[in-house]
Amino acid sequence: MERAPIKTAIVNTFKVFKARYGAPRITQELKASGTQCCLNMVARLMKQVGLKARNGRAFKYSPSAEALYGVAENRLRRCFQADKPNQKWTTDITYIRVKSRWLYLATVMDLYSRRIIGWALDTTMVESLVTRALEMAFAQRSTEPGLLIHSDRGVQYRATRYQSLIRRYGGEPSMSRPGNCWDNAAMESFFSRLKVELVYAERFQSIEEARSGIFEYIEIFYNRIRRHSSLGYLSPVEFERRNQQ
Repeated sequence: MERAPIKTAIVNTFKVFKARYGAPRITQELKASGTQCCLNMVARLMKQVGLKARNGRAFKYSPSAEALYGVAENRLRRCFQADKPNQKWTTDITYIRVKSRWLYLATVMDLYSRRIIGWALDTTMVESLVTRALEMAFAQRSTEPGLLIHSDRGVQYRATRYQSLIRRYGGEPSMSRPGNCWDNAAMESFFSRLKVELVYAERFQSIEEARSGIFEYIEIFYNRIRRHSSLGYLSPVEFERRNQQ
């Protein structure tokens, strides 16, 4: 069996989950996306490339000087409720398997209604991906200075162009603490639903098929149809409509 594509998939999955997953969970993620592998193989290849999950006190994380550049404080502080639209947004990146390659999806959520107001899909996880998603959000919403925009500390979110876009609209950046997925739990929850309800079920065969499926899931099902328990079992669009003043 050719090891190079599997090794690449392991490294990409490890990065996407921000060093939170060890060999057992990475194995499950790869199998769910259609990659043939076993736990022993994944563990062996992870050891070869020096990948080790954040497990307990033994894990030492020392961010580089580059990783500290452009970091904002955690202004959101896990307060995932908002009193009105466009008061708090959160954003993140996840990956989607399409046959033998990865696609990366960046999304922006309004925490008031949990509505996905911006998203972008690409074959690379670069700064332009997150910038396009945020530009879509600004194009769809009327915002005021003071809007809080939360993300992790990824290099894409610390990029000059992305930070300049936030400042252009009077936004305030907020970033999760290092290695703490719970600081962005609302977006993590959305990605979990997306994968269970769409990605793992469909097993996309092309980029076009993935883009079409994601569009349908976000713009039609999730935003306009899917009932959210935190919204009194209304969809995000219906929740906003009923609470407009």
